[in-house]
Amino acid sequence: MKKDRCNMTGTSQGFSVLDIAQIGIMVAIIEVSKFVLSGLPNIELTSFWIIMFTLVFGRKIIAVIPVFILIEGAFYGIHLWWIMYLYAWPLLAGIAWIFRKSTSAVFWAVLSAIFGLCFGALCSIPYFVIGVGTGGLASGIRTAITWWIAGIPWDFIHCGGNFIIMLVLYHPVGKVMKRVTGS
Repeated sequence: MKKDRCNMTGTSQGFSVLDIAQIGIMVAIIEVSKFVLSGLPNIELTSFWIIMFTLVFGRKIIAVIPVFILIEGAFYGIHLWWIMYLYAWPLLAGIAWIFRKSTSAVFWAVLSAIFGLCFGALCSIPYFVIGVGTGGLASGIRTAITWWIAGIPWDFIHCGGNFIIMLVLYHPVGKVMKRVTGS
């Protein structure tokens, strides 16, 4: 008997009903966390959740990130920051996937901090493209570097926030997530 693509067991191809429900909950957690901390400059839980969801739920993060990015675009409009989200968050999930066997809170805190510190550089890529399009390669480099340097103080805050959040929450939240998922 052929199995339905959308079943409760998740044994067939595609996402099961349970997977879809979990994906919705993960996106909601990211969105609520982002909204709650929106008054604090560059202090966010998005990095934390993307890393944790990648570690605990594996391939489901492939659906979580695009849904999160689409919701962000729907709420706040699509602009350059949205383009940055298209590659920055998948990159973080990919890095987390590569190192998924690590269980060290310090390792994940350092990785999360490095991502926070590099976030501005990652986000300067569209400015490079715009600069190249309007004035050539030198203009692109100048535009990207100027934008990145202007944001370095905020990258330091992002770095410190990510480090502390991951260091404090990695083990307790990880234990709860594993208990809830039965893994």
